[in-house]
Amino acid sequence: MLNTLIALEHSGISADTLVQATGFQQYAWLLIALPALGATILLLGGKRTNNWGHWLGVCMSWSSFVVGLSLFISIAGQPADKREVIVPVLNWVVGGTGADALNVQWNLLIDPLSLVFVMLVTFVGSLIHVYSVAYMEHDPARRRFFAYLNLFIAAMLTLVLSDSYLMLFFGWEGVGLASYLLIGFWNQEIHNAQAAKKAFVMNRVGDLGLLLAMMSMYKTIGGLSFSEVLFSGKIDTVGAGWATAIGIFLLIGACGKSAQFPLQAWLGDAMAGPTPVSALIHAATMVTAGVYLIVRSGVVYLAAPKAQLAVAIIGAFTLLFGAFVGLAKDDMKKVLAGSTMSQIGYMMLGAGLGPIGWTLAIFHLLVHGCFKAQLFLGAGSVMHAMNDQVNIRRFGALRTVMKLSCVCFGIAWLAIMGVPPFSGFFSKDPIIEAAFNVAPFGETGAWVLGLSAMIGAGITALYMSRLFFAIFFGDKRWTGWIDDSPKVHPHEPSWLMNGPIVILSVFSAAMGAALGATGLIQDWLESVTGTKAAEEAAHHLVMDHNVISVITLVLVIIGIFVGWLMYAKKPMPITPPRSNFLVEAARVDFYQDSVNENLIVAPTTTMAKATAVVDRYVVDGVVRLVAWLSMFFGRSLRTVQSGYMRAYVGYMSLGVVCILALLLCSQL
Repeated sequence: MLNTLIALEHSGISADTLVQATGFQQYAWLLIALPALGATILLLGGKRTNNWGHWLGVCMSWSSFVVGLSLFISIAGQPADKREVIVPVLNWVVGGTGADALNVQWNLLIDPLSLVFVMLVTFVGSLIHVYSVAYMEHDPARRRFFAYLNLFIAAMLTLVLSDSYLMLFFGWEGVGLASYLLIGFWNQEIHNAQAAKKAFVMNRVGDLGLLLAMMSMYKTIGGLSFSEVLFSGKIDTVGAGWATAIGIFLLIGACGKSAQFPLQAWLGDAMAGPTPVSALIHAATMVTAGVYLIVRSGVVYLAAPKAQLAVAIIGAFTLLFGAFVGLAKDDMKKVLAGSTMSQIGYMMLGAGLGPIGWTLAIFHLLVHGCFKAQLFLGAGSVMHAMNDQVNIRRFGALRTVMKLSCVCFGIAWLAIMGVPPFSGFFSKDPIIEAAFNVAPFGETGAWVLGLSAMIGAGITALYMSRLFFAIFFGDKRWTGWIDDSPKVHPHEPSWLMNGPIVILSVFSAAMGAALGATGLIQDWLESVTGTKAAEEAAHHLVMDHNVISVITLVLVIIGIFVGWLMYAKKPMPITPPRSNFLVEAARVDFYQDSVNENLIVAPTTTMAKATAVVDRYVVDGVVRLVAWLSMFFGRSLRTVQSGYMRAYVGYMSLGVVCILALLLCSQL
């Protein structure tokens, strides 16, 4: 009954609230066109753009940010019920007449939800562009790298701004292509090429889910635009079965793009790309697309409670899965990859809780984009200082030579753990609290999901403390200082790299309080998520919210203390010691590659080989048999073609005799 009440009180966007763009809003297409133009110039310009191509990429990204900021100011100045604006771009496909007419139009939907992503993608993405100027300074293909970065930004903006699932899918695929190009940017090394291929293939599995969702929508609703599917109320008329199928298909697509179980295996390998790529994929673009898809499609899940429960379960499981993986890794970037998997799990959990969690999921996504970009860029600075090493067992005591990097990394460390008053406290803790709400899935569901999220917070504190203390505290374990290898000389990077990190530090420290504690983010997203009435009607927790906050904070403090005790106070061994089965399994991602190989790849390969045998010996065999019979009869009959007239007269006479004999026999 309470879920029904939430659904009825969900406000959201209706078709009547959409208004046509006016003034500068009509030029919203520049958001996508500018970085797309930058990518085109850099790819077609070739080596002639080598000297200045990276600055063109930076300018195009920042120009897109300026356009986005202008749109944000324009929309913010409108009344709350006038903040959903449609911007026509072009008629993509026009054909036919009458009832058979086909008209596929590409419009942009400018609303509070899409603008959150616009500001995140363009701002954080532009800072990553600036960082990359110095990070990729000595790479001979730097111009091509910036072309791919611009392409990534354009594709992500297409994804979040399109007003239909069809055009969203084009951005979805564009992000997949750009990620493939960036992950495998250094494809002269076979490992990098394989990592890019793995990410591309696993994302295609998720894309199949999105395609099936679109087919189901067109079958049951007759359209793919958000107005038809989400804002018209038609989803409530398709039946629970179809609504559940659509919700599950959308979830499969989201799992692939956002690296959620069981399609998460590609994310750790994606660290093969340059570190700015990791920051871009994990913070501002690709892995957040799945969360956007689920929240944007929230109305579908209100009509499909089983699919909504599946979203929450996947999120809760993945946040624990990623946390354990991050706890066991020694590769600095793979620790952060496990962290991303876990934090996206929190967002998916929030999205799966329904209206009480949608705003929380987007808020945590926004905050996470800042501190996760800061963590990856900080990791890149450490790599830059340590001759591209990533093994945290060969670091230690870097705070003595990289003081600013230590402070900035420490701010992001406190933010991701949710230590007050840093940003993560205001974005992640409310998701934990909402998970203990009985409204979505009853008391049992509240305990299971709430405890999963709470335990995940403690593990997050432990693995992030392990990472922070192993890098910046303890004894020096530097290459060349304790062995006969070439000696490293760690140092702070240039301000082109440190500048973006310092800026992100400000947001990691203060954004949570500025937007969450003040209620600004809730007010801004109210017209899309419609959460206020739902929260008031469903504020039923199995524990007092103050108790939840205190227990969560205690677990975080315990995680920090254990991390300090084990990785700062005690010496950290250079080689990983043998451990129990759980740790050994987590070091190899709980054998996810072996599972995929044995359950999916091997049977598929066997089927392919069997199909090849059938094709070769059955299908081709039939074709060859027909050919052989034709040749056999041809060889047998060619002897009658002698060229002698008397032989042909004899054949004709024999034929006449045979015909007469048949006629005679028929009269008997």
